[in-house]
Amino acid sequence: MKTTLCFSENIRSRFFTRKNGVSTGDFSSLNCSVKVGDDPAKVRENMRRVASNLGCTVEKLFVLHQTHSSIVIPVVSQEPFEKTPYGDALVTDQPNIFLGIKTADCAPVLLADSQNGVIGAAHAGWRGAVGGILENTIEVMLEMGAKKENISALIGPCIAPQSYEVGEDMREEFLKADVKASLFFVPVSVGRYRFDLPGYVLARLEHQGIGAAEWVGEDTYAWEKEYFSYRRSSQKGEKSGRQISVIGLLDESLF
Repeated sequence: MKTTLCFSENIRSRFFTRKNGVSTGDFSSLNCSVKVGDDPAKVRENMRRVASNLGCTVEKLFVLHQTHSSIVIPVVSQEPFEKTPYGDALVTDQPNIFLGIKTADCAPVLLADSQNGVIGAAHAGWRGAVGGILENTIEVMLEMGAKKENISALIGPCIAPQSYEVGEDMREEFLKADVKASLFFVPVSVGRYRFDLPGYVLARLEHQGIGAAEWVGEDTYAWEKEYFSYRRSSQKGEKSGRQISVIGLLDESLF
């Protein structure tokens, strides 16, 4: 990683790669999604390995059915969800549980106010970002006792602008929702643009006035051995797995 931003010692976070799992073929190897066509038993083992790396059990690892929405789910209990909810961000002030976001080009965003003990994890594709998922995540964090000036946000591996060429249709749809976003579309030919997703996500975070925000600088599309990429796999006629990004708030007795 190229980031200089670090969470405090009471926060445990990981941006997992596609390595060190048991899935095979297009999903090789640490695929963390059962919704893409992988063997569910292999995905369960991959999730067990993720939890083990974090020092917890799978039951303490909370995830969502992600839909590119602006819905934030507060986690107010350490008990596992009875049914996995639909949404694109999780926020909690509960210690010793972990919040996970699955991606394959979209931006995973981990947020923490370590002083007040509030954390969040958001799935920010372009639809979610323009729709307000980041602002909504921060709002729920504030409702749980976080302070804006204490929140740090780290944007994980995602598709970089040099790998993200889009058409005029996407640009027009985007600008209908956020006219200021034109700064993040760079023309490359007639009707074609490179879109800077991490730059746009970073700008949305900085506009909220939080304490710090940074991108790790890793391109899921270009780093094929390290990361799943939906766009790269689609262009090859293959299926794509999902990597997971996780953040947890540790109990003070653990450090």
